[in-house]
Amino acid sequence: MAEAARRALSAAARILAALCGAFAIAYASLAPAAAPQNKNPSWSQLTPQQREILSPLAGEWDKLEPVRKKKWLGVAKRYPKMTPIGKKRVKTRMRKWAELTPAQREEARKRYQRIHSMPPAKREALRKRWKEYESLQPQPRK
Repeated sequence: MAEAARRALSAAARILAALCGAFAIAYASLAPAAAPQNKNPSWSQLTPQQREILSPLAGEWDKLEPVRKKKWLGVAKRYPKMTPIGKKRVKTRMRKWAELTPAQREEARKRYQRIHSMPPAKREALRKRWKEYESLQPQPRK
């Protein structure tokens, strides 16, 4: 009798495994395929939310390099979770960035890389000097 029970249990386990496999295959065929990600979307291919967030870049979006578009799309993805102050800061910086010429942008990128590669202590000293400069009245700044 134990042998018969063991065979019945083994048969039930095989049936259960076959059903699980069949359900997995059926589910996979029903699940929508992941939408292919366009690595270089045009302005018209962006979602309405992305276009709203990235609106300062609308005039030049289609001229941007794919790597730049990817970075801005990352900003747009993080934007809804930002604080109101953070959102305002991003929009302001985006507008200022859009106003720069390509040469000015390249210079800003180089300056960022130069500062970012500094040792932390030197970066902190630079930050302190900048705060001191900002605290000056407009006339002494010149």
